[in-house]
Amino acid sequence: MGRLECRFCEKDFAYDPFSPFCPDCREPLLVPSPEKPRAFHPDKALSLDRFREFLPLPEIDPALSLGEGSTPLLALDRLSAKLGLPALFAKNETMNPTLSFKDRGTAVAVQNARRMGFKRIGTVSTGNMAASTAAYGARAGLETIVLLKEGTPEENILMAGIHRPRLIVVEGDYGRLFRESLRLGRKHGILFMNSIDPFRIEGYKLTGFEIFLQTGGRIPDYLFLPLSSGGHLVGLLKSFIELKQLGFADRIPVVVGVQAEGCAPLARAFAAGAPRFSPFENPGTIAHAISNPHPPAGNLVLKMMKEQGGLITAVSDREMLEAQGLLASEGLFCQPDSATTLAALVNLTRSKVVPRDAAAVLVVTGSGLKNLKVLEGSPLPRLRVTLAGLEDALEGRTTDA
Repeated sequence: MGRLECRFCEKDFAYDPFSPFCPDCREPLLVPSPEKPRAFHPDKALSLDRFREFLPLPEIDPALSLGEGSTPLLALDRLSAKLGLPALFAKNETMNPTLSFKDRGTAVAVQNARRMGFKRIGTVSTGNMAASTAAYGARAGLETIVLLKEGTPEENILMAGIHRPRLIVVEGDYGRLFRESLRLGRKHGILFMNSIDPFRIEGYKLTGFEIFLQTGGRIPDYLFLPLSSGGHLVGLLKSFIELKQLGFADRIPVVVGVQAEGCAPLARAFAAGAPRFSPFENPGTIAHAISNPHPPAGNLVLKMMKEQGGLITAVSDREMLEAQGLLASEGLFCQPDSATTLAALVNLTRSKVVPRDAAAVLVVTGSGLKNLKVLEGSPLPRLRVTLAGLEDALEGRTTDA
């Protein structure tokens, strides 16, 4: 891997594994998009092999994979009829090995770490990336350090801890922790593969490529995804930009990034037409996985969304819980953070921002098993009957014993 590019300075810089930021403007650096023709390899079983020509890796080591990718694109027929849309799909990223989209980025970042000879890797996480990095670090036989944001749901801590990384819960500002991890990584030789690691972002592109192939080469009108640090959105947007640049598609979808109202620095900046965001003070939301008051790729997201005609919006905790229930009615159990996508689609169709003839894809990023506590406040109805009363209960002739 040679050089990275800054979309702000419009300069190239040598790849520094210990800093994903431009040395001049301190904005995230990206792998340059390929200029020469590329080809997919749909016959390959491994997702990384299928899209290897679009990745900045000289070769793929299949032994480091956990079988990430190749997740289903599900038609949500009842919900599309309810919303009056011609087509609505869910890209179900909860089917990845550690139950979230993070595995796509981690898979590529770990390939790079092993190629460069690192023995120690790490990440800063609010939950999903902790489990992903711990699992892939264990697979690769690398010592793994996970720095957890205080308040991370216990389910996520347990999912990471089973792989026996070094777990460290850190008090204090999350943005400062992100930057301190990079400083200490350089000092101690630890590759911190945080949210905007350029190789991680390259892994997120594969979701977009899969959607393209799964729709038979059709580009959806709208693509909704939760928005936190910004790396995932940048990767997905980058995939469709590259498809257009390389002649596979003639347009890109309207990408809609969705935040929680209780922590929405980018939605607030977007609504104001600001090119840069301000940190969000006193965040408070049940959507812990997207609660990032100082997103490191925030300004890059605002720039790319303006250039590509995207949207950024926010939804309330109540709206995302209602949407979580609607997705569950279609058989999908996701985190409230993931349900922000459907909540935003409902709001934008009602306000006629999204037209009724639009086809949309919701990227469902994480399993509901990662945050079960949000369901505790709404006990599920259940009957308790004697064995003798079972038949009446089956026929709906009783309410409780």
